[in-house]
Amino acid sequence: MKIHELGHVVLFVKSLARSAHFYRDVLGFEALETPEHMRGKVMAFSSGRTHHELLLIEVGKNAPHPGNGHRAGLYHIGLKVGDNDEELAAAWEHLKREGVSVLGTADHTVTHSLYLHDPDGNEIELYVDMPGSDWTDVEQVLAPTRALRL
Repeated sequence: MKIHELGHVVLFVKSLARSAHFYRDVLGFEALETPEHMRGKVMAFSSGRTHHELLLIEVGKNAPHPGNGHRAGLYHIGLKVGDNDEELAAAWEHLKREGVSVLGTADHTVTHSLYLHDPDGNEIELYVDMPGSDWTDVEQVLAPTRALRL
């Protein structure tokens, strides 16, 4: 068996409306039509690459979060937002206008990245692939993280 690609991510969320606003209106995913019997419970989104890349399932405001920091489980989801630093800087400006705090930045040699949390505390990496980067070069991929300069 061989995996061909990561198809989609499913997240449990406390408020479907709040998370839908974030992923649709802030990050720019396209919301897909939800069957009537599922409205208010689930919502699917696509960037246009496939039938859906993200599915949100509402579990209610009292659902516990698995936590952040050093623990087993999901660390973050990486979302490509462009192909150069100008596009990453524009994304950062958009986040500021939307009131979304950037928690950190990184120059990973092969990518430049911004890190933030979604409304439920899940970490999101917004990144651009750096021109000329070679993802088959282990030295580049595993290079030490440097401070990002946009």
